[in-house]
Amino acid sequence: MWLSLHMVLKATEILNLKGVLSAREFVWWYNGHPDGQNLDPDLKSTDTAVILGQGNVALDVARILLRPTSELATTDIASHALATLEESSIRVVYLVGRRGPAQAACTAKELREVLGIKNLDISIQESDLILTPADEEELKSNRIHRRIFELLSKAATSRPRHAGLNQRRLHFVFFRKPDSFQESKDNTGHVSGVRFEKTVLESVGPGKQIAVGTGEFEDIKCGIVLKSIGYKSVPVDGLPFDHKKGIVPNDEGRVLSDTSDTAALEEGLYVCGWLKRGPTGIVATNLYCAEETVSSILEDLENGVLISSTAALKPGRNGLLKLMHDRNVRIVSFNDWEKIDSEERRLGSSRNKPREKLATWNELLTATAEGTEYST
Repeated sequence: MWLSLHMVLKATEILNLKGVLSAREFVWWYNGHPDGQNLDPDLKSTDTAVILGQGNVALDVARILLRPTSELATTDIASHALATLEESSIRVVYLVGRRGPAQAACTAKELREVLGIKNLDISIQESDLILTPADEEELKSNRIHRRIFELLSKAATSRPRHAGLNQRRLHFVFFRKPDSFQESKDNTGHVSGVRFEKTVLESVGPGKQIAVGTGEFEDIKCGIVLKSIGYKSVPVDGLPFDHKKGIVPNDEGRVLSDTSDTAALEEGLYVCGWLKRGPTGIVATNLYCAEETVSSILEDLENGVLISSTAALKPGRNGLLKLMHDRNVRIVSFNDWEKIDSEERRLGSSRNKPREKLATWNELLTATAEGTEYST
């Protein structure tokens, strides 16, 4: 599992190191996002992948790398991705997290999907599952984390009869943070491993712990690294921004002038999603988040907060459409989306798939109106 370090590259030096990829772009690639079509990950030159992070995106990437392609073939995975995965040599995946199993950032549904992959050996160090009083305090107040810990504990102790005989293995590695990347001696410019610093947890308040380095290091050899950590919103020109939390300061979606306790409301400005609450949750979380913000907007409308002397002068929807037209923004309406949906389903039906993704902008735009201008 571990190897000696021969060449270390700090994070600032790995921008062009081949084999180090963004997990987000990898997800785009296998989901058929047009911007990810040309990613072309090399899955044939190595049998080992390291995924940095243990959130839902990290788990989804692990699932795609380890799930049998015969099963993936009946899903809506992009055809170009399936063809690459069918020739993949990846047999071992490491999911590495800074903290412990009591703090794992995934959700139960996504974890169960990974743990349920057929003919897959799961490796978890039982010593990592020993809870401290601080861990127990965290779990006491977080039902989701309790369920995650239960699933990981069961996976660590439930060794199937065929354990060790499978071709694929998933390692959950806890209490490690990435320090640097290794460059291959034999393949200059390509990653060959990751150096990790061991961590311990320190309390920073009731029910909250952070990972701190111990100064002790270990290395994992691999031929591909997928980064699924460090998501953070960026400031928007003209809006206040909390750089510490990476969000626009807000009260139930209503934008605040600053982060102080006496901050004033920015009339008519609202926010939702990660820019509102930070990079957490799943699609359903975003739905509840948006509902809260919309409720705030409706409440302000009913209370007359949004009525001003200049309201009648604002052009509204027509003004927005004119602005986009002037900026040469091509609009795809809901009706156009339905055409895309219909075409993808038609293509998928002949291949025993829910849909066949249209994975280029040209294919998508052609499906909307067969070369004509797109309606609004």
